[in-house]
Amino acid sequence: MKRMIMAIIPRDHANQVLMSLVDAGFATTYGESRGGMLRQSQQSIFLVVNPDQVEDALAIIRRHCRSKSTVEGSAEEETQEPVPVTAELGGAVVFVWNVERMENY
Repeated sequence: MKRMIMAIIPRDHANQVLMSLVDAGFATTYGESRGGMLRQSQQSIFLVVNPDQVEDALAIIRRHCRSKSTVEGSAEEETQEPVPVTAELGGAVVFVWNVERMENY
């Protein structure tokens, strides 16, 4: 049974991940999205692989995506003073699931 990998990756890392996946022989597709606390631009990358290829694909994604903490200021409504907000930026969120059926047209 094939596996679907969906990786949500910050836009500034997505090109590196896509190029490395393609260079390794993986067929990929992607779409742009926004999300997270700071509404950062992201790419959702999709690929279908054989079970024995999952770890290879994940290693490529892991190699290019590292998270880091950042502190941003936002104004408190009542006092208008900046309140620090800590958020994780970068990294990747990856989902892997079984594909019962896949068709190409």
